[in-house]
Amino acid sequence: MAKSITPSSVEFQIGETDSFQKQLKKNPDFERIYRRIRSYVYPLLRINPFFGPNIKRLKGTLSDYYRYRIGDYRLFYTIDQEHVIVFVVALRTRQDAYKSDL
Repeated sequence: MAKSITPSSVEFQIGETDSFQKQLKKNPDFERIYRRIRSYVYPLLRINPFFGPNIKRLKGTLSDYYRYRIGDYRLFYTIDQEHVIVFVVALRTRQDAYKSDL
């Protein structure tokens, strides 16, 4: 039986997918928002990636993903509870956030 992890019992690690890294390099507009993500969002996700005022679990075919709202941007991630890792998969503007698969 897998051990259940409660948000306060351990700190999550943050992992960025290769596609997320490529996306950051391709779009220079993301540099400013990425600094905010590293300094403000990542510390919050390390403590509790499941719940918060800007966190929402997606529905339907994307139900394995969560989104963190940062103004006009959306940060998408998935959680590996077994390995205690939050995998950041995409950063999109609000207009483009839900138009295609992550």
